[in-house]
Amino acid sequence: MRKVVIILGPTATGKTVLGIELACMFSGEIVNADSMQVYRYMDIGTAKPSLEDRKKVAHHLIDIKDPDEEYTASAYRKDALKRIREIHSRGRNVFVVGGTGLYIKALTQGIFEGPGGDRALRESLLEEAERKGRDYLHALLKEVDPVSASRIHPNNTVRIVRALEVYYLTGRPISEFQREHAFSDRPFDTLRIGLTKDRKGLYRDIEQRVDRMMEEGLVEETRRLLEMGYSRDLKPLKGLGYKEMVGYIDGMYPLDEAIRLLKRNTKRYAKRQIVWFKKDREIIWFHPEQYREIISTVRAYLSSGD
Repeated sequence: MRKVVIILGPTATGKTVLGIELACMFSGEIVNADSMQVYRYMDIGTAKPSLEDRKKVAHHLIDIKDPDEEYTASAYRKDALKRIREIHSRGRNVFVVGGTGLYIKALTQGIFEGPGGDRALRESLLEEAERKGRDYLHALLKEVDPVSASRIHPNNTVRIVRALEVYYLTGRPISEFQREHAFSDRPFDTLRIGLTKDRKGLYRDIEQRVDRMMEEGLVEETRRLLEMGYSRDLKPLKGLGYKEMVGYIDGMYPLDEAIRLLKRNTKRYAKRQIVWFKKDREIIWFHPEQYREIISTVRAYLSSGD
């Protein structure tokens, strides 16, 4: 079975740097697994690898969509599998690098597609959420699919609406479809390297990263996106970094408050990433400073079975 090395973990742990170093060392190319780095014009807020780094090592699935184009985990899986096959066909190694847990799960285990959507039904459910609140929709879901309701946060309107949509279209809970699928479609063998730091060190590095983003021009980048005509309501512009800067640009709060919110929200995001990845028992965890141990582990994996 073909081999893929995955470098994952919470934000600000050094995944990008490590991925580039390993790809250089082991004749590899990098497939992005960050859901925000797929978008063009959004460089600073997504901490994309520099153009210089991308010249040093081939990167795939970066800058492939405009901010107003939809991109799903299912589309990511399809695109990533294609790139991985192409890289292997050139006799090179594959390093998947990123912190979007859903993308990595979709790539390594497959994804439940479910029945096609019904736009009118979806819009009707979204209107109900607007009029009666998210809790009302979550209560509806609890009645027809308590398993999904227990897994989906009451504030996650998108997932609640999709679960209700599946139930109303098929008469079956989405949790039943997911159980049947079992996320067991494994197209290749993987080594999963997780980077982790102690909480204090991680939070310090997150604050430093935010300060660097501000120095590099995150406000200007956000303003430029708005001037290009991209709506504040687009999903990418509601992403971490951009929503806080939009709030500042729109006069909702001063710049120092936008920076405080960005640091706080990034720490919360990192905590959610840690919770997600801790469920995956195949991940081998390292501190970023355990450089030699990581290299030894990757070398042993890539050379095994040769």
